[in-house]
Amino acid sequence: MGTEWGVNRSVAQIHALLYLSDRPVHAEIISETLGLARSNVSNGLKELQGYGIVRRVHVEGDRRDHFVAGTDLWELLTRIVTERKKREIDPTIAFMSDLSTSLDGRDDVPPHIRERIGNMHTFIGTLANWYDDVRGLPKSTLVTLMKLGGRVARLLPGSRKIS
Repeated sequence: MGTEWGVNRSVAQIHALLYLSDRPVHAEIISETLGLARSNVSNGLKELQGYGIVRRVHVEGDRRDHFVAGTDLWELLTRIVTERKKREIDPTIAFMSDLSTSLDGRDDVPPHIRERIGNMHTFIGTLANWYDDVRGLPKSTLVTLMKLGGRVARLLPGSRKIS
């Protein structure tokens, strides 16, 4: 599933193994179970820890590092989306802002290109602001909104009725 979302295959496999495990797992077991090189496992674990969805834990009587994945799906989704926004969307917004500013008043760039780049910058910025607003909502509110789906539009003035 992770590879469909642009996640490196081995990283997705490591996360799946840890998510499905009922106890902390050390890197050698991950490597043996998945048939991955130890260095690949180490890099994958660092990436997953960077996303905040896997953490290192101590197992009494064992000096090796063990790892566990979070199992709260809302928490996983929130951490992944937040990290991807930080890594992918925020730099895009900054780039689009710089590009849009650099095109202001330039006669050598057709007006429709300046307009479309400005529209893209505004759109991505609005999407990011919406995400920041939604991220601050309590989990129970998010679940309710998700269950309402398109029916939430009924609460908005001028929205058409959804059957």
